[in-house]
This record gives sequence, C-alpha cells and structure tokens, in this order.
Amino acid sequence: MTIEALVTLTSPDTPNVGRERIRLLEAVAREGSITAGARTVGLTYKAAWDGLDAMANLFGQPLLLKRAGGKSGGGAALTETGLRVIEAFHRMEAEMARVIRALEPDLAGTGVTPLNLMSGLLMKTSARNALRGTVAGIVSDELAAEISVAVSKDTTIHALVTASSLRDLGLVVGRSTIVLIKASFVMIAPGDHPPAVSARNCLPGIVSRCEASAVSAEVTLDIGGGKTLTATITAQSARDLRIEPGQKACAIFDASHVILAID
Repeated sequence: MTIEALVTLTSPDTPNVGRERIRLLEAVAREGSITAGARTVGLTYKAAWDGLDAMANLFGQPLLLKRAGGKSGGGAALTETGLRVIEAFHRMEAEMARVIRALEPDLAGTGVTPLNLMSGLLMKTSARNALRGTVAGIVSDELAAEISVAVSKDTTIHALVTASSLRDLGLVVGRSTIVLIKASFVMIAPGDHPPAVSARNCLPGIVSRCEASAVSAEVTLDIGGGKTLTATITAQSARDLRIEPGQKACAIFDASHVILAID
C-alpha cells in the first residue's frame, strides 16, 4: 500500500489551505501569471484569485508579487515568504509520511491502519457521533448526491451532500470516510419496527445506556459491529418512551443531517 500524507493548514477565520492551493501557487510562479497558472491546475481565474487570497490571509502577508498588465501582459512571481511556505509545506508532508510509514509495522494485524490512527487522534469535532465506514454506493445528479456508507457488516448510513462536495471530497465506492452526526439530530423510537417515517436513516439496535437529567437525556444505542449511536432527547420523552438499557429501539435521522469527512 502506498502511504501518502496530506497536510491542511487553517486558522479560525480563513479557509483551509492544502496541497491544491500550494500547487496553484507553484503553477502561478512557474507560468509567471495568475491566468496561466490557473489554467494549468484547471481552475477559473476567479477560483485562483480566491485561493491566493485565502493563502495571503492565512499567512498574513503576500506570497506573490504581481505586476500590472501592459505590453508585457503583466505577471506574478513568488515573494521570499512564498518560496519558504512552499518549501516548508512539502517538508511537513514528507515528515508526516515518514512518521506514518514508521507506525505501520506496529499496527500490523490490529485492523487499525496508520491513517485511521492519525485521524482518530487528531480529528476534533463537535458532533457526538463519528463513525468510520466505506462508501458502498453513490446516486447523483447535477445538484446533489446520496452517499451510502457501510459502517459495519449489517449497518449502512445514507448521507445527502451537494454534487460539488462529492467532487471536492473525491468520494468513490470503496473509499474510507467518516460519518458525523450530531446527537440532537437523532430521534429514538422504541422497538425494531418503528412507524413509517420520511427520514432516510432508521437503524435498529439495543439501548446500552440512558443518562437523564431534569431536562434532557442521552441515549446510546448499540447498532452492532462494535458501533454505537448516541441521541440527545428530552428527559420527558425518555420517560414517555420508557427508554432503558436492554430495550430494542431505532435511531432515526435525515440523510441531510449526516456530514462526511475524509482523511
């Protein structure tokens, strides 16, 4: 298996900067103009400007020196900062790849890959539910796509994303992905055959925990395959439904409430 590390740089108030934008920066410098560099990497002129602005905002200073148009048609060249950013970015990717390769022998036979380990340790999310799975199916049109993700042998979760998100994430059948669902988006219905609902996802399971306060209750459902799903409901609903450990129940949520993430 070829192991490759992908670095993404970010700050609280600016868009992410990853390999694609570094390649844009390199292409603009190599071609000597923003227009030609954008064409080389397959971006529109506007998208290229947006990417270059995002990098300038992230690093707090310009990475390109731009010359106004004229007989020579204008142009662009890297600043000293731009050169150092590109060099440092590639060094970080190389070092991360080296670390991941070094971890692989220690994880052999555990069922955990270096990429699983890195994302599990480094990813932070406010979503209560984060489940790793494999893309099992994709149905798409020009606007949206429904992605089916197998999170265990018997459990599949459906997500509704935009067509642009499908392309940006590079989702294809067989690719590993992480499913994120906020606990407040999950409804609980007692029994393994709940009433018919329009929600795309209805996962049967067994209540493993139910912790209630005066106002709310957190219900954790064992959905099989070593996976659990947690819902936050009102304490009154938990009492009315008589939710307790060992009870059969279903977790119900819309496909539009599922977020997908990749390593």
